[in-house]
This record gives sequence, C-alpha cells and structure tokens, in this order.
Amino acid sequence: MIIVCLVVVCIGVTWINTKIYAAEPETGKKAIVVVSFGTTYADTRKVTTEVVEAKIRAEFPEYEVRRAFTSRIIIKKLAERDGIKVDTEQQALEKLKAEGYTEVVIQPLHMEPGDEYEKLMRVVDSYDKSKAFTKISVGRPMFYYTGQEGKPDDYLTAIKALQTQIPKLDKHEAVAFMGHGGVNPANTAYAALQLKMVDAGLKNVFVFTVEGYPTIESLKETLKQNKIKKVILMPLMLVAGDHANEDMAGDNKESFKSQLIQAGFSVETYIHGLGENSAIQDIYVQHVKDAIEGKYLKTERGKNRPAIPTIE
Repeated sequence: MIIVCLVVVCIGVTWINTKIYAAEPETGKKAIVVVSFGTTYADTRKVTTEVVEAKIRAEFPEYEVRRAFTSRIIIKKLAERDGIKVDTEQQALEKLKAEGYTEVVIQPLHMEPGDEYEKLMRVVDSYDKSKAFTKISVGRPMFYYTGQEGKPDDYLTAIKALQTQIPKLDKHEAVAFMGHGGVNPANTAYAALQLKMVDAGLKNVFVFTVEGYPTIESLKETLKQNKIKKVILMPLMLVAGDHANEDMAGDNKESFKSQLIQAGFSVETYIHGLGENSAIQDIYVQHVKDAIEGKYLKTERGKNRPAIPTIE
C-alpha cells in the first residue's frame, strides 16, 4: 500500500509540474504600424510605401506589420475608386487591441512632425493613457533631432541619403528639392534642412516648398544669385503623387517647372518619391529600431540641466 501511494504521489507531482510548465504565459503579441499620409497613385505606392513596409517586415520578423494612412480623403478615394481598404491610424490600433496585441510600435513616414504627425500623436496618446497596450511607442519622422545633447542629427543622416540621388553638378547647375510645407511651426524643418545642407558643404543644392518657406520666389532669387542656368527639380516627399506630378512637373503655367522656365532657367524633373531611395528606407528602419529600444524618448530632459524649481 505504501509503495502504491508513493507511485500515485509521484505521478501526481509529475502531472502538476507538467501542467504548471504548460501554463506558462506566452510572449505577448507585437506589431508595428507603418503610418503615412497616403497616396492614390498605385505605381508610386508600390515602389515607396510598400517597399519601406517590406524592409521593416524583413528586419523585425517577430512583429506583425500593418499599414495606416492619416489622410481621410485618400482613404475614401481608394475605397470608392479602387475598392482598396486602408485603415486610419485609429482603426489600425483598435484592431490590434481587439486582436490581443500587447506591444505596438508606430512608425510615421512623414517628413517632419507637422499636422499629420500631431494628428497621429493625439490618437496614440489616448491609447497610451487608457493603457490599451502594455507598451506603445512611436518612431520619429524623417526630420526631428538636430544633433544636440546626445541626440542623433536626423538632418545630416537624411542629407547623406539624399546625396545618393544627386547627380554630379557643374557650377551652373543645381538641384532643388520640393517639400510640402505649411503653417505648422514644424515646417521650419525645411529651412533648417537648407542650413544643414550648407553646413554639410553641399553646393548648388536647395530646398523650397509648396505651401511654406522657403518659397518658389526665394528659390528663384537664390538661383539667380548663384548664376544657375539649369535646375533639376526633385520631390522631398515619400511618394511622387499629385504634388510631384502636377505642382512640380506639370505642364500647366502654374507649375514650378513652368514658373522656372518662364524665369529663364532650363529645367529637368526627377519624378521619384524619397521612398524609392534605399538609404531613405534604411532611415525609417533605424527609427523603428530606436523606438523598440526606447532610445531618445521625447520626455527625457538633458542630463546637465538643473531640476525644475518648485515655486511656492
């Protein structure tokens, strides 16, 4: 009887140990949401947005990679015209929450932390405050830090990537990158980029915007001052959509190409979004990695800064 009891106890212990081992919690489900403004141009989407997504998916195989657009107009047009369903940033996060994901990284493909980035962050903050996920983090857009206090110089990194697509120029030739711009203070990134280009020693490479500063008028003046005769226009945008095809390179008299020709310059156009540039793609991959590792948190104060005093 004693032997039988010992056998039963041993079997019971073995069964309990087995059950305990089998009941250990699984690693949480992780996802990356790649967020861009969006485009209705299928050809440029395939060679820009989709390629960036594919690189991120290959680099982080343990993460589910999802797509989201911030432009409601583009989302609606794609659904009505092409039957393509793309989530907003909020819909993408809500789906991940419903599917039981616990760790989420959001990587914006925007150029600067302007209106679209702020729209995204308002949504992210609401999910962060509600503790919808165990961990939620956001990668920075293309132009964010400028190299102070141990932070990376995103501008210099981007400039090095842009140089891979700039052809050799003679003293009378120039490249002009066209950004979007706008009234958001973050759009000063384009003027900062121009200054950074000068600091980096780039000659005859300029920046202007569709809706902000530097303007097309300031570009004309700069080209004249530098005795430029020929200018190559390139979009400083992820995709080559309406702005690149119509505002920049269109044949209408209001396009930047036409305005520059009217001003006496010879003009060539390079209609390729930055998302086609492999070095630019690598920047977004690195920003995802930084977000996963928790580097350069926006809430960090400089190590050498004094504590904020309490006012009684």
